[in-house]
Amino acid sequence: MELTWHGHSTWSVELANTRLLIDPFFDNPKTSLSPADVESPDFVLLTHGHADHIADVGAFPDATVVATPELAGYIENEHGNETVGMNLGGTVAAGDAFVTMHRADHTNGINTSNEIGSAGMPAGFVISDAEPTRVSDEDSTAFYHAGDTGLMSEMRDVIGPFLEPDAAAVPIGDHFTMGPEQAAVAVDWLDVEYAFPMHYDTFPPIEQDAEAFAREVKAVGSDADVHVLDGDGTFEL
Repeated sequence: MELTWHGHSTWSVELANTRLLIDPFFDNPKTSLSPADVESPDFVLLTHGHADHIADVGAFPDATVVATPELAGYIENEHGNETVGMNLGGTVAAGDAFVTMHRADHTNGINTSNEIGSAGMPAGFVISDAEPTRVSDEDSTAFYHAGDTGLMSEMRDVIGPFLEPDAAAVPIGDHFTMGPEQAAVAVDWLDVEYAFPMHYDTFPPIEQDAEAFAREVKAVGSDADVHVLDGDGTFEL
């Protein structure tokens, strides 16, 4: 599984013959790419409907969009993409990947014609190469994109022990999501091998020192290896 961070919450995930793109928003200072520079994904996964997470969906008209039914319906009407509407706790096959949706503690709305419509619950995704079951599979690989969220006990009680992610991307920007300290606790609760900070340095309110997050992870006693990726940097999981 190849993971590439394009800044903010935008990630490309390549798994076997399937390419997924999460929360496409390339108008951020960490990436040097525009949507036209990115190979068209097979699937676009959307955690929620805020503009800094769905802004560039329209640049990928051939991709199938996976999101909550409310958000999927909006994208289908707005951009014409084929969509898969799913909801919290569900798992769908997306090419060679299995995508499990889990809650995120955040707000969610779509700005349309000066009105705010509901996009359903905000979410995060666990992307794996095997369908999650109660039988632990040491050979499987899974990546957790936490979405925009605060610290929540489901990370300790459900996502970590049941979905068993090997790596997690967690927001550290504070103000709109959890900050470095709570994000470090999340990494510890998830019991992942690798952790990546995201959703920081995009706007002044979320400017952060990512190395401080790495120190916090160590301070809570986690053994996770923190990788602070440069924009458009890649990690092979």
